[in-house]
Amino acid sequence: MSQARFYTLDDFEVAARAVLPAEVVDYFAGGSGSERALAANRSALDAVSVYPRMLAGAAADSATTMLASLAAMPVAIAPMAYQRLAHPDGELAMARAARTAGVPMMVSTLSSYPIEQIADTEADLWFQLYWLRDQDRLEQLIGRAEKAGCSAIAVTIDLPIMGRRLRDVRNEFTLPAQVIAANLVDESDSAADPGSTSMAHVQRAGASAVAAHTSERFGPTLSWAELEWLRARTSLPLVIKGILDPRDAIRAVEVGADAVVVSNHGGRQFDGAPASISALGAVVSAVGASCQVLFDSGIRSGTDVLRALALGASGVLVGRPMLWALAVDGADGVEQALSMLATEVAEALTLAGCLDVASSRDLRTRIEGSLR
Repeated sequence: MSQARFYTLDDFEVAARAVLPAEVVDYFAGGSGSERALAANRSALDAVSVYPRMLAGAAADSATTMLASLAAMPVAIAPMAYQRLAHPDGELAMARAARTAGVPMMVSTLSSYPIEQIADTEADLWFQLYWLRDQDRLEQLIGRAEKAGCSAIAVTIDLPIMGRRLRDVRNEFTLPAQVIAANLVDESDSAADPGSTSMAHVQRAGASAVAAHTSERFGPTLSWAELEWLRARTSLPLVIKGILDPRDAIRAVEVGADAVVVSNHGGRQFDGAPASISALGAVVSAVGASCQVLFDSGIRSGTDVLRALALGASGVLVGRPMLWALAVDGADGVEQALSMLATEVAEALTLAGCLDVASSRDLRTRIEGSLR
């Protein structure tokens, strides 16, 4: 695969589909329900046009700051579970590539390597938190992320229960024994129930073992009160991920969020949700300068990054393309994908007449025929 040529991020997906098991491809690529929200993310991004400015006089500088992180471009790697499904080095390879590219990486609660081991790569890590039923384990996770040197805590709020992902249900998808939720197991867990690490014990006909494990571990009663507790529990910057309604964005600021992520979970949760990009402008208007707004769901190119920036985002999270690149060639594949994306971002900013990331906010956009 190292000899293959890649010209777009989509090329990595084509190559990855040739080397991954079909059920793993479905797990990575699929959405919930009829996958309407998944498809809408792409079509809505394509509906955004950006009016370039002329005669800026210089090429763009893509460097920026997201939260307390200095980034070579306005991109962070999105939290994605069980990356060892794509490559044996999993999150370790992803983190090494992020460090080389100079971008932050958001590490999932469901990472297949423990946060401490990922932190050893010296990448700039943000820890993504799912709300667990076990309050003690939840607090331990926060402490572990702080001790490991994570520079932010990001709580995902759009998964009170897992959306019904029909590809996984039809495949009766379960994880291989070597792929575990490494942050959620310890020696006593493994000794008592070795199957808990592989989820084999929750597999049943016509069901997704990942969904069953999520139902078993995650708490469906997350409310704003819990987020207030979290804000008081950690001094790290707090990111609230999964915002679509401007009213929720305002409430997030009130509980002390330093950033919100406009996201429909990549189309993997509520299938009736709008495309994430269609919600971005209203959220930006609602919060103003009171917190940063990041964007997630469907980024596939530097032009997509520019679209989000022009609509007011401070930066974006990119997910599935990095998983495909990881599957193709481990850390080298992700480095290549991020390098390609960096070139595209710089090109898009320059062609749009932006000297830097901040000036992209002054660009005008047209969305489905409506000039902004």
